[in-house]
Amino acid sequence: MTPRVDEVCYRDAYARRIAARVLDVSAADGPPLVVLDATPFYPGGGGQPSDRGAVLRTADGRSWTVRAARRLGGEIVHELEAPSDGELPVTGDRVEVDLEWARRYALMRTHTALHALCGVVFRDHGALVTGGNMEPGSGRMDFEFERMSGDLVGEIEARVNEELRSARDVRVNVLPRDEAFAIPDLIRTKVNLLPPGIEQIRTIEIVGLDLQADGGTHVANTREVGQIRVQGYESKGRINKRIRISVEDE
Repeated sequence: MTPRVDEVCYRDAYARRIAARVLDVSAADGPPLVVLDATPFYPGGGGQPSDRGAVLRTADGRSWTVRAARRLGGEIVHELEAPSDGELPVTGDRVEVDLEWARRYALMRTHTALHALCGVVFRDHGALVTGGNMEPGSGRMDFEFERMSGDLVGEIEARVNEELRSARDVRVNVLPRDEAFAIPDLIRTKVNLLPPGIEQIRTIEIVGLDLQADGGTHVANTREVGQIRVQGYESKGRINKRIRISVEDE
């Protein structure tokens, strides 16, 4: 069955403004929620926050701020800031959907930087990921990495930046579940977070460095990231260690 919503972000992370039609509007409980037949908004997940932006009605130019997006009932819904006059889009409205692009692009750079960090730590030290989170331009990743030290973290930072400067392509692919799970080390987290009912697995590959299951948005080449700077590391237990990074222009 063809989905009602074209979730553009999963195939084109660079789409920032698209035309769409309003499918549903709900304001019964909580903030107004709008479902569109196409959206570039990422709904959040895997440590990456959802996008923000605006919806602009084509007929009269009326706009609404989208303060968040999320998945609800299997579809991406857009949470609007409630307008002071109470007017909302209505089903059937033609609209332009506009991402807050600077924020999204910063998240793309950050997410790819964290994958490069994960790739280096796994390649050089065999450490699995136990958690992670990000904001535009900064993030943290937790590893099962008992012997972490300041000197070692400095070495990791240098090696990650070498990989980013190598201009490695970043590729998105969607594979049948059985084919995906035949790839060694596809799941880099200590616990497999993929629900058993998912039949298609989306993968992100930093060519020559890292390949893992992932649902977020990324840049197309590591040179777009710039460079990372380790802002700190800390112990979250005997084995669990955390590295905090920022993303900077090179």
